[in-house]
Amino acid sequence: MHELAQAPQLGIGLIGSGFMGRAHALAFRNVGGVFPLDRQPRLELLADHPEERAVAAAASLGFRRATGDWTALVRDPAVDVVAIATPNRLHAPMALAAIAAGRHVYCEKPLATTLDDAIAMTRAATAAGVVTMVGFNYLKNPLIATAREIVRSGEIGTVTGFRGIHAEGFMADPEAPFSWRCEPEEAGGALADIGSHILSLARYLLGEVESVCGRLDTIHAERPLPGGGRRAVSVDDQASMMVRFREHPFTASLSTSWLGSGRDMQLAFELTGTRGALCFTQERFNELRLYRAGAEAGRGGFTTVNAGPAHADYAAFCPAPGHQLGFNDLKTIEVRRLLDAVAGRAPSDMDFAGALAIARAIEAIRLSSAQERWVALDEIPDA
Repeated sequence: MHELAQAPQLGIGLIGSGFMGRAHALAFRNVGGVFPLDRQPRLELLADHPEERAVAAAASLGFRRATGDWTALVRDPAVDVVAIATPNRLHAPMALAAIAAGRHVYCEKPLATTLDDAIAMTRAATAAGVVTMVGFNYLKNPLIATAREIVRSGEIGTVTGFRGIHAEGFMADPEAPFSWRCEPEEAGGALADIGSHILSLARYLLGEVESVCGRLDTIHAERPLPGGGRRAVSVDDQASMMVRFREHPFTASLSTSWLGSGRDMQLAFELTGTRGALCFTQERFNELRLYRAGAEAGRGGFTTVNAGPAHADYAAFCPAPGHQLGFNDLKTIEVRRLLDAVAGRAPSDMDFAGALAIARAIEAIRLSSAQERWVALDEIPDA
């Protein structure tokens, strides 16, 4: 019988135990069983409010301790990495406090609800030399990595166009109650809350944004309050954008909406090239549709590429193609990238600086809508 040596551990502190907090916790629990790691994550401390919720969530998710005070978590000496899965407006104060305490930070998107906060967070992280990761987990799909390889290799020729959308229907009902998502300082509207995903995907495939022309619309001007009465809504329900990228001569078309009736997760794109095309939707995210020009008449069209062990990180989960990854698997891949960055194996592939690039594009789109003109990214402050 061989007694196995215990790998060094990394203390994880999680703030928030809702949908995304649970996804973070599951990813930290699973990652060591899927990928080889230099340091195994230890679920050390969970913070939520009220404290009773934190205690119940910690027991359910396997954390050693719980607290109702997030400031105590970021100061705790047993915490090495602070994971932030809270409403958007809390990202900045929590991340800045964690950075000041010398902790690595894993923060959900968007980075912040204001550009000033995003810049301050990026500057602080750079000055402190801590590792950061922002939760654009849809970029961790092995088939999205394959799509970028296809684009960069020239397999479908010179890229000639891109149409992208992120539409969900969770706010489609005009009588859906006013929530934190309707507060400008809380969520930042549909553009920042979910549109940041299609912007990040377009940037991942096409490179940095050069200029934008956008229009933001608030369709439902008021919503009912949970306790009675109604309240005006000032955030955008949807946005339409024309986007130009530094490396390409065409104008891409992007849109986002949380009024997308019938849509659960339409994060989708169609990318065309001189010798082929790619189509993808997150609603069927284990499939990439690939078209190659040149087939004889009557034999052309798109083919379906099914996710399998030949695609990036898929093989760590399953040795057989077509068996499907899930949302939480993408989070596990993301956490693996975070832990590799902390170990110095590879740089973080979506750090605060990368998320700031998305925040600057969002700010440019807002300015474009307000002033009804094209806005160059050079007009928007950087860190």
